Amino acid sequence: MEQITLICPDDWHCHFRDGDYLTRTVQDSARCFQRAVVMPNLKPPVFTVAEAMSYRQRILQHLPAGSDFTPLMTLYLSEKTAEADLREAASNPHIIGCKLYPAGVTTNSTQGVTKVAAIYPLLEIMEEAGLPLLVHGENNDAQTDVFDREARFIEEELVEILKRFPKLRVVLEHISTQKAVEFVQAAPSQLAATITAHHLLLNRNDLLDEGIRPHYYCKPILKRQKDQEALIQAAISGNPKFFLGTDSAPHSIQNKESACGCAGVYTAHAAIEFYASVFEQHKALDTLENFASVYGAHFYGLAVNTRKITLQKEEWKVPGTLDFGKETLAPFMAGESLYWKLNRDT
Repeated sequence: MEQITLICPDDWHCHFRDGDYLTRTVQDSARCFQRAVVMPNLKPPVFTVAEAMSYRQRILQHLPAGSDFTPLMTLYLSEKTAEADLREAASNPHIIGCKLYPAGVTTNSTQGVTKVAAIYPLLEIMEEAGLPLLVHGENNDAQTDVFDREARFIEEELVEILKRFPKLRVVLEHISTQKAVEFVQAAPSQLAATITAHHLLLNRNDLLDEGIRPHYYCKPILKRQKDQEALIQAAISGNPKFFLGTDSAPHSIQNKESACGCAGVYTAHAAIEFYASVFEQHKALDTLENFASVYGAHFYGLAVNTRKITLQKEEWKVPGTLDFGKETLAPFMAGESLYWKLNRDT
């Protein structure tokens, strides 16, 4: 196959950062996605509807001329989140949901939720208002092994959330384990999951074998090969509970290649090409469109896009570095060859 035409995909989980960084991140996402769910873990976080709308305007200012890209905003949940903000968010067409970060589990999450049970009253309001819950599913107990944090969150928190709030739509973001795949498959229809390109393409051997590769370091951390294989099978399966979410998360080279390197993999520069590579490798290109362009929209109750994109079979090299505000970042697969390339709108 030399060409693929798809309904224009959406990214149901990404990080844009703010300020000068938006030139890079917004334009990279807008080149192949029509919508993106924008994470709220800025400094300071996006706690209120007013802050989300202000952030949205800053994003829109960085769109290329003529772009129809739509950012879908989220609020950062905390024990201090006001009931009025949740109700206002539920009625705002530009806000797609609220993000649960257990405190301390990832970048800019220190102001997240310390005890999930403490926000049950907020989840009750979200369930009533029809406002989805987006979850970074990792346990925040410092004694929990980093490779077990997703499984423990599912066992100790997510099971209870689904039981207590059976009408609350929940997205378990960037799943990374076989256990998460199996849990989502068996769970009620209120639960779905996003899968990143880097969790499909890599496992922890890629991160740690023959030296530490800081640009592969992410949260949740890469897991075993069996987990990678389970994620691939979920992505290509045609199960509508699984859909595309890049978790593209930029950090400068200086902040990645340091004594305490930041967690995050930047994939927005070639996101749909990465996914196409995985699906082609597993002879499943016929299921890519639903995974990338249909299932997420259906879960969130949104219309499927009408515009289309075309990918061409063409070898090209990912740049070694990219401008990132006044800094530089190393994109995922820097300097390596890809064999699908976004060609044109159709």
